[in-house]
Amino acid sequence: MFQRFRRTRLNSHLRALVRETTLSSDDFIYPLFIRSGEGIKKEIASMPGVFQMSIDEAIKECEVLKSLGLYSIILFGIPDVKDSVGSDALCDQGIIASAVRAIKAAHPDMFVVTDLCFCEYTDHGHCGIIDHEHQTVHNDATLELSARQAVVHAKAGADMIAPSGMMDGIIATLREALDSAGYVNLPIMSYSTKFASGYYGPFRDVAESAPSFGDRSSYQMDPANRREAIAESIADEAQGADILMVKPALAYLDIVRDIKESTSLPLAVYNVSGEYAMIKFAGMNGLIDYERVVMETMIGFKRAGADIIISYHAKEVAAILKRPKA
Repeated sequence: MFQRFRRTRLNSHLRALVRETTLSSDDFIYPLFIRSGEGIKKEIASMPGVFQMSIDEAIKECEVLKSLGLYSIILFGIPDVKDSVGSDALCDQGIIASAVRAIKAAHPDMFVVTDLCFCEYTDHGHCGIIDHEHQTVHNDATLELSARQAVVHAKAGADMIAPSGMMDGIIATLREALDSAGYVNLPIMSYSTKFASGYYGPFRDVAESAPSFGDRSSYQMDPANRREAIAESIADEAQGADILMVKPALAYLDIVRDIKESTSLPLAVYNVSGEYAMIKFAGMNGLIDYERVVMETMIGFKRAGADIIISYHAKEVAAILKRPKA
C-alpha cells in the first residue's frame, strides 16, 4: 500500500515540488500615498515603514519596487485643500491625476491602479456627498461624481480603477462612464465586499481621512453578515467588475473562500492597515518571529483563495522571496 511522503524524507527541493500554495512578487499590489510638494517622505507613526510621499519621491520608490520585482501599485491622494465635494479628485490637475501622469512617464512598465473614493478629499471625511437630512452619504449624487473621477483617472493614464466607496450601483455607473469616454478596455477592481471594520484606524492617519462625524456603517458592510457579503460581490460581478475584493482580509478568510467558490473572477484581498500594524508592532517588540508570521499570513491569504494581495508588507515579502534558497 502506498503511503504519503514522510515529512522526514522531504528535503527542501522536494518540499518545493509538492507545496500546494506558493507566493510570488507578482501576487502583490503595493499602496502609495501621494501628497503635493517635493522631497517629502513622511513616515506614519502608526504604520512604521509606510510613508506619505511627494510625487518625486514616489517615482524614486517605484525604482526600489521594481528592483524587488514589484510592478503593481495602488495610489491614494492627500490633497492640500479639501471641500465638501472632494473637488481635487475631480480635477485633471489634482494630486492623483498628476501622480499617475508622472509615474507612468518615468516608469511606463509600472501597473498603476487608482483608488477611487472621496474620503481623502472631503472636509468631512466621508466617501461621498453628504445627505444632511439623514446625516449619511447621498448614494446617487456620489455616483455622479464618481463617474467624473473615474474618467479623470483614465485620462491621466491609470491602468485600472479601484472604487472603494461602496456606493450601490458604483460598478455599473463607472463601466458606463468609462465606456462612453472611450475606455472600454480599462478594468475595474471592485471593493465588492468591504466591511465596516475596526482594522482601518492607521489608514486614516496616513490618508488623513477620518470622518468628522459618525462612521461608515451605513454604506459599508456588517461584519456579521456572511450571505450579504457573498451577494455584494456577485452583484458587482453582474454589473461588470473585472476583479472582486474582500477587505479587510485577516478576519474574513471564510468570506474569501466563500466568494472564491461563487465566482470565476480573480479575487483580491486588502491586507489593511490595522492588520499590518498589529504584526509590525508585535515584531518590533520581540513578541513574534516577524518574517515567519508575515509569510505565514500571506500564504493564508493565498490558500483561502486570493489571487491578488494588496499589502503594506509587499516590499518585505518580495525581499524575502528574492533571497537564495537554503
